Amino acid sequence: MAIPIKVLFVCGRNKRRSPTAERVFRSDRRMIVRAVGLGETSPRRVKEADVAWADLVLPMERKNAIRLKVMFPGIDPFPEVEILDIHDDYTFMDKKLVEILKETVDAALERYRETLHPASED
Repeated sequence: MAIPIKVLFVCGRNKRRSPTAERVFRSDRRMIVRAVGLGETSPRRVKEADVAWADLVLPMERKNAIRLKVMFPGIDPFPEVEILDIHDDYTFMDKKLVEILKETVDAALERYRETLHPASED
């Protein structure tokens, strides 16, 4: 079995989207997950150590990715980032949110693994 990927889910306030992702994927053997928010009042506010820990950062929106890089310019190399493009339109564990997360995160993991082990071109 492959080594699990350390995945950091990021949203604005760590109240709905990223905690839902953490709950959905916490037992997924392909990854080890954390969920953080960018806001001052986030229950779990992102720290430099969270970003440095991650192999793959999955911000919910482009603005989250931009803000992360501004907050932690000293992290080099910065982990791979893939924006999920999931807007703040859902409640915690909303069925539609869970469905979207499963689809987008699975695709992001596939793309990440492909960067680690590109298919040979024969």
